[in-house]
Amino acid sequence: MSALDHTYAVILAGGGGTRLWPKSRKKSPKQFLKLVGKQTMLQVTASRMSKLIPLDKFIIVTNKLYEKEVRDQLPEVPVENIISEPEKKDTALAMLVGSLYAKSLDPKAIVVNAASDHVVTNEKEFIRVMKAAVETAASNEYLISVGITPTFPSTGFGYIKIGEDLKKLDGGLSLFKVDSFTEKPNKATAGAFISTGKYFWNANMYVWSAKAISESFDKHMPKMHKLSEKLATQSAKEFHKMLPNIYKQAESISIDYAISEKASNLALIPGDFGWNDVGDWGVVYDLGTKDLSGNVVVSENGKTEALSIKSHNNLLHTNNRLIAVFGVDDLVIVDTDEILMIAPKGKSQEVKELVNRLKEESKDEYL
Repeated sequence: MSALDHTYAVILAGGGGTRLWPKSRKKSPKQFLKLVGKQTMLQVTASRMSKLIPLDKFIIVTNKLYEKEVRDQLPEVPVENIISEPEKKDTALAMLVGSLYAKSLDPKAIVVNAASDHVVTNEKEFIRVMKAAVETAASNEYLISVGITPTFPSTGFGYIKIGEDLKKLDGGLSLFKVDSFTEKPNKATAGAFISTGKYFWNANMYVWSAKAISESFDKHMPKMHKLSEKLATQSAKEFHKMLPNIYKQAESISIDYAISEKASNLALIPGDFGWNDVGDWGVVYDLGTKDLSGNVVVSENGKTEALSIKSHNNLLHTNNRLIAVFGVDDLVIVDTDEILMIAPKGKSQEVKELVNRLKEESKDEYL
C-alpha cells in the first residue's frame, strides 16, 4: 500500500469570516457561501481535495451550529466523519481532534489539513505538492508545512522563514527546515522578507502522520494531549460522545503557537499553485470576472442585477434587486435582506470594524 492509501483530509469549517460581513455572519459564515463561482467555498475545497483523497476519507471539523449545513453541502461525506465542536477552541484542538479521529480509523493515518475558505487556481500543481508532502510525512519524521510562495508584500498573512535544505524530493521539490514564524508584518518588513527568497506565506496548510502530531502534542501541549489521547482508540459513537468534556477543559490556542513555533521537526515544502485565502471583499474582487470597466458583479443565486454607468473597478454583490451605480469607482457594495454595506475597496480588511461596533452596541441580530 502507498502512503496515499492511509491518507485522510481534515477540513476545518467552523470559522466566522468577519471581513466578509454582511454576507458572512454567524448563521451563514463564509465557507457556506458562493463567493467565487457556482459552488460554496466548502464545496470548492472538497472538489479540490477529492482529486487527492476520496470523499469517504474526509473528516470535517465544524461548529455544532453548522453540522446540518455541512451534511447538506457534502452529502457524500459519511455522517460520522463530521465532527461538531461543542465550542470554539481555535485550530490546535480542531486539528488534533481531526487527526485523532483519522488515527481511530487507521493507526497509520496521514492527515492533510485544509481550510474551507481557500482558493487554488493550479490544481495540478497543488496535487503534485501535496503528494510529495504525504510521502514525506509517511516516515513519521517530519511535520510538514506547505508554505505559499509570496507574490506581493502582504500584511494580512503570517510568514515562515526557511533554514537549511534538508533534502530533495521527487519532481524537483525541496524540503526545508523551518527557522522561524512572523505574524502579519508591516508592508516594509514584508517587502524585505520577500526580497531574501527565504520567506513563505503561512497558510496553515499542514501534512503530518497522526502518530507524529500526537507525539508533538505530548511533548509541547501535554495537558491537551492527556485530555484527548484516548480518542484515538474509540468507536465513532464514543468519539463524539467524549468531545464535550474534552472541549470544556481544553485550552484555546492556535496550532502555530501550540506546536509549529516549538517543534524541532517542522519542515516546509514550497507551494506555488495560485493560492489565495478568501479573507475579505478585495480578494473576492480580485478573483472575480471583470467587465470592460473593471466591475465585478456576483450573487448567491446566480441572478446578477446591476446597472453601471461611468463607474469602474467596483465589486457589486447583488441580492434579488437592482444595484445601480453612477460615477463611482473602487467601491464594495454588498446587498442582503437586512443590510446594505458600502465601503472603499482599499479598506476591505477593515470591514471587521463594523462587526466590532455592532458587538459593542449589542446588535446581535446583525452579526
